[in-house]
Amino acid sequence: MIRHIIAAIATLLALWAMVFMYQLDQKAERYKKIQELIEKTKIEVQEEKTAIQPIEPTEAPVSVEEQMKKEEDEVARKLKSLRERAGSAMAFKVSPMYKQKCSSCHGVNGEGAIGPKLIGKSESEVNQALIDFKAGKRKNYVMYGLLTKMSNEDLKALSEEIGTFQQKLEAATQ
Repeated sequence: MIRHIIAAIATLLALWAMVFMYQLDQKAERYKKIQELIEKTKIEVQEEKTAIQPIEPTEAPVSVEEQMKKEEDEVARKLKSLRERAGSAMAFKVSPMYKQKCSSCHGVNGEGAIGPKLIGKSESEVNQALIDFKAGKRKNYVMYGLLTKMSNEDLKALSEEIGTFQQKLEAATQ
């Protein structure tokens, strides 16, 4: 009886070994096919060996004075560009009321920031807009909130001041 059990175990082990070897053969076949695909898709790169040639300058050597002059001109050009982009910040004085009520949105000199540009607007145009905002005819909650507690005289004073911004700017840039 023990012989039969040992024979059965040996047979099972032999079957298991055969199945294991079959699985290994299958994996080996897959790897072989993958290797063949890799070989088929290989691209051969041929290296060209060329001598490295030094780059020769195309311009004549520049003297130190000429180089410094170029650098100064470049700095001057950049400063001019920066001034143009910065606009007319603090180009002229404005009233404390304008600074407090208007400058945070419309810019220090009315050049526009979050709010629209005020330079170039006439006194009557600005006054009518302020009255409309205060009355609620034009909808802007920030403007309405700022203007509700201001008197009509204050609105008139702001309108007069803003109406002169274009002239003040032109005088300041001359």
